[in-house]
Amino acid sequence: MKSDRIDVLIGEALAAHGLIVRGGLNFGRDEHAPPGPSGRAARAVVLVGQAGASAWPYFRAWRDSQPVDLRDPLDTWSREVIGGVAAQFGARAVSPSDRPFVPFQQWAMRAEGLRPSPLGILMHPRYGLWHAYRGALLFDTEIDIATGGEGVHLCDACVDKPCLKSCPVGAYSGTGFDYAGCRSHLHAGAGEHCMSVGCLDRRACPHGAAYRYPPDMQVFHMKAFAA
Repeated sequence: MKSDRIDVLIGEALAAHGLIVRGGLNFGRDEHAPPGPSGRAARAVVLVGQAGASAWPYFRAWRDSQPVDLRDPLDTWSREVIGGVAAQFGARAVSPSDRPFVPFQQWAMRAEGLRPSPLGILMHPRYGLWHAYRGALLFDTEIDIATGGEGVHLCDACVDKPCLKSCPVGAYSGTGFDYAGCRSHLHAGAGEHCMSVGCLDRRACPHGAAYRYPPDMQVFHMKAFAA
């Protein structure tokens, strides 16, 4: 029997693009929320993203049809796809790069019960560090959707913390991320290996290895970061 839960229906629409529902939540009455489709404060949000490289083939096929010099192609594709799905369900689509910024990470932690890894990326019990949030759908009314509970945080049981020991310039530490140091390394000749295989700290994490991004996807993200 076909489900009438809106998150299930949204998931079916997203599947045609390799994207998935990443949970959702209803906003509290006294909670500050961004505008929904009516312009009034939204009452609910459904997060949209990917697990591993699920969306990568769909994005690549779309990218091949676009101008070579297109700026921010992944953001453009995500907005196009998620915006189309939002229109189907009477929602307003937002992106992590939209300004003013909306609290995607806080929403994700509430929706899926996740917590950050030492790298700042949310640690997922199944996908590890190999997942992403591409957008969200805001609704004017509350929806029937379950939020994730607080589960076991895999990083708590990790003693060696290889994710903090593999970067050749020690960009990640207990005090944060050395953004400038990382980019300087990538632009130098010594950063060629990182540019060709992806972030070594992220790759060092043993969790979610089955969802690790393929080489061309990692190169794409490294080039975008270095630029």
